[in-house]
Amino acid sequence: MRRAGRLIAGLALAAALPALAATDKPARSQAKAKPKSPSKTPAKAAPAADTHPTTETRHKVLAGETLGGIAGRAEVPRILIIEANGLKPPYAVREGQVLVIPRRRSHTVKEGETGFAIAMDYGVSWSAIAVANGIDPRGRVRAGQTLVIPTLTKAPPPVPAPATPDSDDEADETRPATRADQPAALRFTWPAPGKVRRGFVLRAKGVSSSESRARRSKTSPHDGIDIAGAKGDPVRAAAPGLVWFAGKEPNLYGNVVIIDHGRGWFSAYAKLSRVTVKKGELVRAGERVGLIGNTGSTSTTELHFEIRRNTVPRDPEALLPKR
Repeated sequence: MRRAGRLIAGLALAAALPALAATDKPARSQAKAKPKSPSKTPAKAAPAADTHPTTETRHKVLAGETLGGIAGRAEVPRILIIEANGLKPPYAVREGQVLVIPRRRSHTVKEGETGFAIAMDYGVSWSAIAVANGIDPRGRVRAGQTLVIPTLTKAPPPVPAPATPDSDDEADETRPATRADQPAALRFTWPAPGKVRRGFVLRAKGVSSSESRARRSKTSPHDGIDIAGAKGDPVRAAAPGLVWFAGKEPNLYGNVVIIDHGRGWFSAYAKLSRVTVKKGELVRAGERVGLIGNTGSTSTTELHFEIRRNTVPRDPEALLPKR
């Protein structure tokens, strides 16, 4: 789950439309007409796009656009856009609709990074990345290795998504999260009752999950919160959604569950002694998804809990109810 090393990252590149030169000659009856001052009739500026068609990863459909035209300008096969957005025949698009434009990306592994952390940052399952690169998903990645980050070509199954529109298309990683960031239909609850042993610390822009975990101190970046608890205590889903991952991460996190809540919101539950749900299951808020444990890179028995928007870490305590 990165749009920081991230899944959805728009490029601030404007494309101006070429102006058409007027070639018509003035009529004879108008030959002596006083020309208008250029200052009073400024040329109409051509509209600029937010991103270049060949690099944008999200496209807002304009009036008169067709799927084929969008695919042609984006230089992405039409079928990939259809699959990435779950479009149904006859594949019509409507003005104002936002389409995901799938693109292949690459990532050069940095010192200390793990495959699962890379997957978290890009919002693509580690198994899919491993398959795309022909490597063992249970193995370790090495510094300097270049990985292909595959495009998600199929829309996920339906999940309980927020009912109200959410205009925050691009999560801002430079500001703290607040409850106002949440759509009205999505409310997170505490996944475990224990005290917060370590809180969230915002990471610097561009720093990866692995890099933030390598800088361990009270002031170093921390993508989530650590909640104290006894081994075997239940861990519950913070909100309804679809289980996106359920299994063991071989390096830092131990046993992990990741839930997709829709509209770019994810929650992660790590260091579990046992996972009690399966990938692809729909879960309700408060449903047990695992048991507290110490299966991560540290021996402390606790729950490591994260909330992300479009793969960007948000402060869980700012989004959870006060207690």
